[in-house]
Amino acid sequence: MSHIQQFQGNTANGTAITVVYAQQPAVDVAVAFAFVGNDLPRLVHWGRPISAPETLVGAYDAQNPQRVSGALDYTPWPSVLPTQSESWIGADRFDVSRDGRKLFCKFTVTNISAETVEAGNAYDMTVEGGYPQWKVSDSPKATPTITATAEDAEQGVRIVWTCELDASGLMRQKASVINIGSGQLEVGKVELAYTIPADATEILTTTGHHLHERSPQRQPLTVGRFERVSMVGRPDFDATLLLSAGETGFGFTRGDVYSAHVGWSGNSVLSIERLPYTAGVLGGGEVLLGGEISLGEGEEYATPWLYGSYGTGLNEVSSRFHSYIRNVHRDWRAEHGIAAKPRPVILNTWEAVYFNHDYDTLTALADKAAESGVERFVVDDGWFGSRRDDTSGLGDWEISQDVWPDGPKSLKALADYVHGKGLEFGLWFEPEMVNPDSNMFRNHPDWVMKPTANRLPMQGRTQQVVDLTNPDAYAYVYGAMDKLVGELGIDYIKWDHNKLVTEEVSPRTGRPAAHAQTLAVYRIFHDLKAAHPGLEIESCSSGGGRIDVGILEVADRVWVSDCVDPVERADIQRYTSLLVPPEMMGEHVGDSPAHSTHRATSQEMRMAMAFFGHMGVEWNLLKQPQEDIDKLHEWVSEFKKHREWFAVDTVVHSDAADPAVRVDGCVMPNKDAAIYRFTQLTTSQTYPAAPVRLPGLDPDAVYEVSPLEVSLDLAKQDIGNGQSPLGWWTAEGVRMTGRALASYGIRPPALHPAQAVLFKVVRV
Repeated sequence: MSHIQQFQGNTANGTAITVVYAQQPAVDVAVAFAFVGNDLPRLVHWGRPISAPETLVGAYDAQNPQRVSGALDYTPWPSVLPTQSESWIGADRFDVSRDGRKLFCKFTVTNISAETVEAGNAYDMTVEGGYPQWKVSDSPKATPTITATAEDAEQGVRIVWTCELDASGLMRQKASVINIGSGQLEVGKVELAYTIPADATEILTTTGHHLHERSPQRQPLTVGRFERVSMVGRPDFDATLLLSAGETGFGFTRGDVYSAHVGWSGNSVLSIERLPYTAGVLGGGEVLLGGEISLGEGEEYATPWLYGSYGTGLNEVSSRFHSYIRNVHRDWRAEHGIAAKPRPVILNTWEAVYFNHDYDTLTALADKAAESGVERFVVDDGWFGSRRDDTSGLGDWEISQDVWPDGPKSLKALADYVHGKGLEFGLWFEPEMVNPDSNMFRNHPDWVMKPTANRLPMQGRTQQVVDLTNPDAYAYVYGAMDKLVGELGIDYIKWDHNKLVTEEVSPRTGRPAAHAQTLAVYRIFHDLKAAHPGLEIESCSSGGGRIDVGILEVADRVWVSDCVDPVERADIQRYTSLLVPPEMMGEHVGDSPAHSTHRATSQEMRMAMAFFGHMGVEWNLLKQPQEDIDKLHEWVSEFKKHREWFAVDTVVHSDAADPAVRVDGCVMPNKDAAIYRFTQLTTSQTYPAAPVRLPGLDPDAVYEVSPLEVSLDLAKQDIGNGQSPLGWWTAEGVRMTGRALASYGIRPPALHPAQAVLFKVVRV
């Protein structure tokens, strides 16, 4: 059971100390903060639960550095908000000013609250008919929570710091800055921090670009500051979803790892910094533009949540984010009386027809979709205004009479036809953007972000950014979407965001508006879903350009990448899954050759790579032979047998020594069964590929390991190069213990490059 305790004592020099210890034993995590005198709290433990937490009173003296030559009288040991007044001489992490003058604050803690907050829902899972079922527990969710109030009374600045240890094992903290003085208080930066152990000496982040998001990169944590800044109104393709630091050589299954994430969909920074005097300081926050946050007396600014996750290996770190996000969506459904349902298989029309819409083609495509087992049909860009290509019409949210004339071949007729086939109907919008060649722009040029009255920002994709902080612009965009959802019976919105947001100034206020624009986006998501119970919204941003906890809390799905080439997707999806649970990751079966890379791949590879996520189809089925349609139906049917478990499973990745292979899997919560995917991306140095280890199983259980039915016949699929049978690759498989599978592992089939197979592991 979660709990929180306070312990009092004195340091070696007689200073009073309060230690607050919180733990979530069910997920094997505990944290402790020390309040020494009236200083801001310092993190003194972040890891496994402590058997004698009262001894943490001594943690301050055990870790406090001595004064050394050539420095200040106090050697830095950073608090949760390091400032120069506590001898922090690294990058500025708290920047406020009054009357154009920077304030150097010295905060005095005036109140500490430590309690277990019983609010929100806890959930119990049962199994009915072989599938997981969730219900709200009798007892509420219990969250150990620490709140500290501190102020610099002389300079009129107060902060309220809050830290929670969630039931998922995530720790998260935020701060509110309050102006308690006269005049305006300008807030420039609030970058919170987690201190990490000295042996966390290696950094893992991801980088990327359009069509190639989430490429991993590693480097040592050296003295100095490493930061990843997102300055285009969204996290962007290059964003590192997590900034992770751990023991040298840490992987998915090994090594202590500490990861941070800023839960914010606008401008943000993640950073890690070492001084010669300190171990690493890991943290981040929102990036505020000059003049964006100006507080009158009594007003406050609240930071986004800074999340922290600890685990042995990245699999455990990511499982905490998955658990947290899943509970947020269970809360939404419980609050709004919406029943949970399996993730519907999607067909999206973009790569099937692009802008070439017409009733006959799309109804025929809907027929093929239904035949393949698809359950949701989504009409992409090109249905509105003058939008026949990407140069005009964006912002004119009225159905185009040129393409969808009123009558028997209208867009409403298509929606009715799709619903009549038993499918859900979805529609594409890009609510935050506008083409200058549009009626919206011509009629309301003041609704567009721009740095000066006479100059627009540099365009991207022939687009500019709608100022949703303007109430009139917000009302127009929301009203148009709300009306169409009602009139067409839209079940699903694909929400796109294609332009990098630069020089983001609202003409209405003359001030930068990145912060308020992000809040406005969240508001539209909330308002639409509240007004239309059961409506689901996908967050797409030229693919994976806006993926963070902030958007994941309000969206039902994210489009991982505009690239559906399965070879590229192997790592794009793997590293996106560090943050995003599989059932929220849009993973589509596309064409071959892939439209984005022109790489040809087998249908088996394309379907296997889409199998664990929110499966979909990005493919013109009207041009495919019947045997391919039949094969797609077979795989979709197999996916449907497992998708409800994928939505609760623990996602695992194996640390394969061979850089040419990938092993990914989903393991049931009770570890009774799992499905793994083995992918041979390129040829290996070993031939055939070496045995691979299967993480996440009960080490003492006996399991039967066998191919999934869709991957059983390697010869028929013609994807392997083995010249003799693989002994265990039969319907009966082989029996092994979880420990053996996790240590020496099991030999995968010998496959050609760019091929993948699926196999299951079931407790005997």
